[in-house]
Amino acid sequence: MSSTVTVHPAKGVRGIGLVTVIAGIVMILAGLGVWVIVSQTLADEQITVSEDASMFAGQKVSGPFTAYAQAEVINKHALEASGGQTYAELAQDDPTRDTVMNASFLRASLFTSVVAFGVCALVIGLGVVLILLGSALRKLAGGPQVVIDSPSLTSEGGLSHATPRADPVEPERPRPPTTPAPPPERPSTRTAPEAPATGTSPPEAPPAAPPAQGSGSPTA
Repeated sequence: MSSTVTVHPAKGVRGIGLVTVIAGIVMILAGLGVWVIVSQTLADEQITVSEDASMFAGQKVSGPFTAYAQAEVINKHALEASGGQTYAELAQDDPTRDTVMNASFLRASLFTSVVAFGVCALVIGLGVVLILLGSALRKLAGGPQVVIDSPSLTSEGGLSHATPRADPVEPERPRPPTTPAPPPERPSTRTAPEAPATGTSPPEAPPAAPPAQGSGSPTA
């Protein structure tokens, strides 16, 4: 006898999906807000990428790419001023030591803004993923009830259980060839000679013939 089972959507999944969507929206707004603040701060410094830069020459520093380009140009100018030596390699009484130190501070500030832009992009991406995940959870939880046909059940001793399934039958393996039995021996039609009866004497041999006369035998 078959029966049906009704599967209800899990409780609380829609709530979890809603919280996930809200968290994603908050992360996107936070990432965008920090991005705008860092970009505006760089723009207020009125920094312009040098003309000898390998990329974005002459543009205003207000984003991660222009900030990175200007940091590379500052390092290039500092090495030219110090003869290819870094701040740690210069002597303490070298007059270019302060110039290289200021260049290092400027590069560190620009690289900090680049890292800030990267973190903002990461947070925005995670927010998008959370929104998609929360929407999927709410969609799955809002589905209709599902009715599933269960296998036939049998009742034994007040407990219902599914009828056991028969074990699969293994295919019969081929038997090895058998050696044919030897043919049966045919009985011999020839009879053995009868043995003489006990207590009887064998037949006497016939007397020998006398030698013929007149043969060429030698005389005594």
